[in-house]
Amino acid sequence: MALLLTAYAVMWTLYGIIAKGSQDIHFDMGEMVSWSHEVVLGTPKHPPLAAWLVRLWFEIFPAQGWAYYLFAVVLATLALWVAWHVAAPFCSPQKRVVGVVLLSLVPFYNFHALKFNANTVLIPFWALTTWWFLRSLETRRAGWAVLAGAGAAASVLGKYWSLFFLAGLGVAALGDPRRRLYFRSAAPWLTIAVGTLLIAPHVAWVVTHDFESLRYAFGSHPATYLSATAHAFVFLAGVLAFIAAPIVLGLLAARPSAAAIRDTLWPTDDQRRTIVVAFVAPILIAALSAIPLKVTVGSLWMMSGMTLLPIVLLSSPLVTITRSSTVWLLTAAIVYPTLMVVASPVIAMVIHREGVTHYAAHYRLIARAVERAWVDHTKAPLRIVGSDSPIVNGIVFYFEEQPSTLEILNHAETPWVDENRIKHEGAAVVCPLPESACITALAAYAKRFHDIEITDVALARRYFGALDTPVHYRILIIPPQ
Repeated sequence: MALLLTAYAVMWTLYGIIAKGSQDIHFDMGEMVSWSHEVVLGTPKHPPLAAWLVRLWFEIFPAQGWAYYLFAVVLATLALWVAWHVAAPFCSPQKRVVGVVLLSLVPFYNFHALKFNANTVLIPFWALTTWWFLRSLETRRAGWAVLAGAGAAASVLGKYWSLFFLAGLGVAALGDPRRRLYFRSAAPWLTIAVGTLLIAPHVAWVVTHDFESLRYAFGSHPATYLSATAHAFVFLAGVLAFIAAPIVLGLLAARPSAAAIRDTLWPTDDQRRTIVVAFVAPILIAALSAIPLKVTVGSLWMMSGMTLLPIVLLSSPLVTITRSSTVWLLTAAIVYPTLMVVASPVIAMVIHREGVTHYAAHYRLIARAVERAWVDHTKAPLRIVGSDSPIVNGIVFYFEEQPSTLEILNHAETPWVDENRIKHEGAAVVCPLPESACITALAAYAKRFHDIEITDVALARRYFGALDTPVHYRILIIPPQ
């Protein structure tokens, strides 16, 4: 399995490098890079774990797109490896293989994983927390309890959404027949203590920063009671759609009887029933909580909650998988990424021809143009670059010396840059001419400073000899005052 998953990581990394070769990294990924240089205990939007991991990764690897895609795929592949181990007490070796195969066909572990953000960072940490929690529930040993607490803290430090996941595990523990033994032992309290201790510094940061990240979490997806209810059903339908392929393929491979289906949906075995509750409870809790909280929830946010799906589908002793079905599924799992790698140059060319949103094909070109304009006007090092959120977060990754970012339309997103810092260090601001709000904000900065330089450039990306549609950009250079 280690060899198989290594090949899996290599193939999907190759796919990412080639298929995305006609565009630059997603601005969410660039935002993580920006945060990795600026924050310690919290960010304006999310907890800091993803930024910490990005900083650590690029201390080792070069700031190149291929390295970022490798990082994203490695995290998703780690979750598959964990799922292989979590299934060991519940499934035969053959079923464990089929389980990993089915998960590898879910787009959460490949296509969506390639865009690293606050959702994808949770994929391995929810998996690890699930594994360690189940081992703690079974053995009640201190080591597993400590690991479960550490995993829970890491999940919350990835995204506050993880609280629904932890609530689901709590429901599973309360419903398990071993609950008396578990809660009378030191294990759950050790887990809670370790988790609380590890997130305490971030909690203190949240309090001292006026609950900024919490306000973003609850304020970025507002809804009415009616729309929240409607979105809750859409959320449930979306989750079911994402896991439809494993369910259908599992049914085709096993051809279960009615009794097997009943035992899968609500197992007669107590431990397997706990697994079903631990899998379903976070989904239902998230959907039901969204209504009184008046927020919308997205089905993509459940991408980290699939670790137990193979056990739910395959662990019943009434479900049998033949060797021929196993070989067929494994072959499909190997052929699928291979075909995607073969098709990736065509995909890249189609993307190049059709274009991408938020000027994502030009981030590297914009960075180079800004660097040239800066060097032509001042000898000071470029410390600050500004634009609207997608562009400034997209381009920061491509500067030789990655500067601090300035969001010129919403300063709260980049609290590390203020007027005094701009006066002291200078700044470069860039906007696409078609974006009137950005251009207006750029003009306002131009009026507030002296000795400025404004340059207009037209940029187009060349891919396999073909140019995309040129876009005109305005660059404002504000030298140190």
